[in-house]
Amino acid sequence: MSERSAAENPLIKVVLVEDHDMVAEAIALALADVGDIEIVARASSVADALDAVGRMRPDVVVLDRRLPDGDGIDAIPELHAAAPGVRVLILTGDATPAVATRVVEAGGAGLLMKAARLADLAVAVRQVSAGDMAFSPDLLGQVLSRLAGRSGAVGAELTGRERETLRLLADGATIADISARMTVARNTARNHVQRILTKLGAHSQLEAVAIARREGLVD
Repeated sequence: MSERSAAENPLIKVVLVEDHDMVAEAIALALADVGDIEIVARASSVADALDAVGRMRPDVVVLDRRLPDGDGIDAIPELHAAAPGVRVLILTGDATPAVATRVVEAGGAGLLMKAARLADLAVAVRQVSAGDMAFSPDLLGQVLSRLAGRSGAVGAELTGRERETLRLLADGATIADISARMTVARNTARNHVQRILTKLGAHSQLEAVAIARREGLVD
């Protein structure tokens, strides 16, 4: 692995939550070969995950949906409470629009099929760590359709820059895209997105776009 500045390109700290040892070991071995991702803890239940996340304060939680003591999706708000700012990527065997919508409503940052390639998992971890969403393209439209019509704030408090950011989100822009197109730092772009979520009463970027479309804030 080539040398790099930790300040410029820090490791993405991950807590892996998977109750099947063989699956967990395969994921851990695959991610161990990825230079910018480090698994800092492993857990096999919701309770263990909450403890590990509270102690380790990771950037991303890779979370199996079906665990011995509960549904991983239901645990997303608790994980956020244990480590504010943590991003949660759900692993599931049934990536349906209904399941994806539940993930978005709970504040999850992405959904990946367990059958996906391990290389795809690394890409998804990077996406959610950067502040973006990681859902398969075929699910996005269906999730937005399900979320449309669910009311939130009308967006009267959005600033001009936040409205511009919202329009870019609606066009499918990532945090990196927003940073480049608005000529601002990535942290500034993330802050714009977070304020949009707060003002629209949304838990995720997808839900914010759905609300914005319903309220006529974007086309």
